[in-house]
Amino acid sequence: MARTRAKDHDAKRAEIMRVAARTFAEAGYHGASMSALARECGVSKALIYHYYSSKEALLFNIIESHLSDLIAAVEAVDDPSADPKTRLRRLVSALLDAYRDADAEHKVQINAMSALPADDQAKLRELERRLVAIFSAPIHALNPHLFDGKPLLKPVTMSLFGMLNWAFMWFRDKGPVSREDYARLATDLLVSGVRSLT
Repeated sequence: MARTRAKDHDAKRAEIMRVAARTFAEAGYHGASMSALARECGVSKALIYHYYSSKEALLFNIIESHLSDLIAAVEAVDDPSADPKTRLRRLVSALLDAYRDADAEHKVQINAMSALPADDQAKLRELERRLVAIFSAPIHALNPHLFDGKPLLKPVTMSLFGMLNWAFMWFRDKGPVSREDYARLATDLLVSGVRSLT
């Protein structure tokens, strides 16, 4: 007879993932052992292996879950019928809000993805491409003439992500600039630049 899943299975798995993200972000993926992670979680190493078959599986799940959450957040507010600037600002605001309390997961995505096998990296890169494509659409609509027939859309879109992805290095929720303020600033800088180019 198959063993039934505990009622708190998903909650425990999510908690291990949360603590692991923080531990990997602080100590580095290679510097954080499963034994150290078990201590941080207050559980046995055997229990962690009950939920995750390997350290790599845990790392993959952290990044996959983080990227999936980001995609869901921006897709929930995306409105292709809105004017490009409004559409882009909504996407930027949603992304910055989704980054709230996810600094550890974000650092792990940036710093540790290369530790995964190539096929796992490919799956995660596809999620990244999906996220980028959502932003590329309104950016293209800002100035189609600039992008049509030219290899500029990806560099411009990634420049926006450069502004957003590294905000965790300096942004503080109780600081003088709110997430909404920064969303407006980043959007306005991108929009002004794209519309001024020929």
